[in-house]
Amino acid sequence: MRFSENPLIRKEDIKPSLPDLIVECVLNPGAFRFQDKIWLILRVAERPHQIVGTVSVPIINSIGAMEILTFDQDDPLLDLSDARLVKYDNVTYLSTISHLRLLSSDDGIHFSNPRTIPTILFGQGELETFGIEDCRVCEIDNTYYLTYTQVSENGVGVGLMSTTDCMIFKRLGMILPPHNKDCCLFPEKINNRYVALHRPSGIDIGGNFIWTAYSPDLIHWGDHRCILKTRPGHWDSARVGAGASPILTEDGWLEIFHGADFNHKYSLGAILLEKDDPSQVIYRSLSPLMEPTEHYELNGFFGNVIFTNGHIVDGDELLLYYGASDEVICGAKFSIAQILNDLMQPQNKIN
Repeated sequence: MRFSENPLIRKEDIKPSLPDLIVECVLNPGAFRFQDKIWLILRVAERPHQIVGTVSVPIINSIGAMEILTFDQDDPLLDLSDARLVKYDNVTYLSTISHLRLLSSDDGIHFSNPRTIPTILFGQGELETFGIEDCRVCEIDNTYYLTYTQVSENGVGVGLMSTTDCMIFKRLGMILPPHNKDCCLFPEKINNRYVALHRPSGIDIGGNFIWTAYSPDLIHWGDHRCILKTRPGHWDSARVGAGASPILTEDGWLEIFHGADFNHKYSLGAILLEKDDPSQVIYRSLSPLMEPTEHYELNGFFGNVIFTNGHIVDGDELLLYYGASDEVICGAKFSIAQILNDLMQPQNKIN
């Protein structure tokens, strides 16, 4: 059930990080509990103020400073066919640059900037010159691990940070190289190894599928296995990707994932993985758990989209936080038992 207060956060609620920038998108929050509050770590996408007749895009240069590139809008080498990209002379840039922004809440509905900690995480180094995106947060042994997307001209990969106090964030580097994203960690070891879901992308061979990976130390990953593929003719025909950390239940690991079709409609579904071998999918929802229906989900910077990578578990209650149409942050409430009951039906069984 969607929160009646939706949207919880609009792009107009977020102040730009620099005076020369405007907030274009607010999207895809990670979620976690810390100091008796619910925290969201948003992706905030910004771009320069646009001047008529030109198109400007931001990047982080080699010395870590913001740099603005400007192109003539009538230049035949300029391709603006995708609102998310600016292509010039066969070189692709993002139309915006993203950072991560921390907000906290006492009730899980009303969020504000915490005053006692740093609230903005920017891209750093040569692997993050186009920004950092879509953070997932997993608490393991009293440490919060942040898996997020690193974007640069070198490609799109998975970065890892850790923190124990939300004051100091230790950057642990790229753990999965391009092209890879949508990585979430399991909250406990399985058979003495850490486990992750991730999504490498095939171009000519393969596709946008969900894989498992295993690690002794959260840094070095191997034993990769493809576990969930797209389904022709279904709501998840074009791509699938993991959401937040899987939830351990008596029946197995419950994962809420996103799927998209070739019309770029993004919806949410559920899978159930074997408890002791999460590379084995037991059930997969035939129909979406949730799909865009509300006006704020259908209309926006990139409409017809709902996308989650953050949730809070409180007993049977699942508070699901999601980005809608790349402009607002929303919430929905589910019963985990009800999700499992609907999921574990004969038509959803994987043979």
